Amino acid sequence: MPTGVKLEHPSVTSLLKRGLDILGGLVGLIITAIISIPLAIAIQIDNPGPVFYSQVRCGHRGKTFRMWKFRSMVADADKLKHLVQNEAQGLVFKNKNDPRITRVGRLLRKTSLDEFPQFLNVLMGDMSLVGTRPPTVDEVMQYEKHHWQRLNVKPGITGEWQVRGRSSVNDFEDIVNMDLSYQEQWSFFYDLKLLLETVLVVLYRKGAY
Repeated sequence: MPTGVKLEHPSVTSLLKRGLDILGGLVGLIITAIISIPLAIAIQIDNPGPVFYSQVRCGHRGKTFRMWKFRSMVADADKLKHLVQNEAQGLVFKNKNDPRITRVGRLLRKTSLDEFPQFLNVLMGDMSLVGTRPPTVDEVMQYEKHHWQRLNVKPGITGEWQVRGRSSVNDFEDIVNMDLSYQEQWSFFYDLKLLLETVLVVLYRKGAY
């Protein structure tokens, strides 16, 4: 992490936030265990291969960790990434009609069910229920100094970007601004507010693809 960038944020040392993460992580993993069998069957029927997908991401202060999801793309999707056009601007990759996404995968993404294995990351302390979008190592390698400020907090399963637009936010600088806005407004009760808003966004399937 470059020098001169603020390294700490009160959310990182908050016992209330960590307590909420532990409680939410446990409940989330119980739900994940319940839905994993039917989802595994659906994933295998639609596109045989691993049920889970993992990728190395960067968290607080740029520390790397392995993030988990239910697989929503074809097997070896990362090797096919260069064949897909990036429709986003800046250091983020998005394509609304990404051909690598399976039929079951599109449903998983619209309902955010693909994210449920990340409750394990939350319980392990690499992620939080609420935080920033966890960037890939390739993205962070291209960061400018002001981009590093978004890593002053732990990455989250949800956050400002999830509530304010999800996949419809296509400019990386907008994502950075949302992450910094979250850091400025953060409180335990603000996390609770974003969690409630996330439930409503997911139920109405706003901005997901």
